[in-house]
Amino acid sequence: MADGSPAIDGATTVAGDRLRSFIERVERLEEEKAAIMNDSKEVYAEAKGEGYDVKILRQVVRIRKMDRADRQEQEALLDLYLSALGEQ
Repeated sequence: MADGSPAIDGATTVAGDRLRSFIERVERLEEEKAAIMNDSKEVYAEAKGEGYDVKILRQVVRIRKMDRADRQEQEALLDLYLSALGEQ
């Protein structure tokens, strides 16, 4: 079988085809991700052009992704830390 028999060549071809499939799928997803990131930048630029603070918009988006309980816990800890520093 070490002579390059069809069984080994066939298995190598199948494995290579499967590997190629994974790589091509990841490449397509990376292209889509780049396109989405570009679209997101354009939306933020549009919002900035209308006078919105992009930094705050990003923070709102991040906060809205959070579970309500996690957000409340984080806000409570922030208040506690600021109070400990005499900032409130």
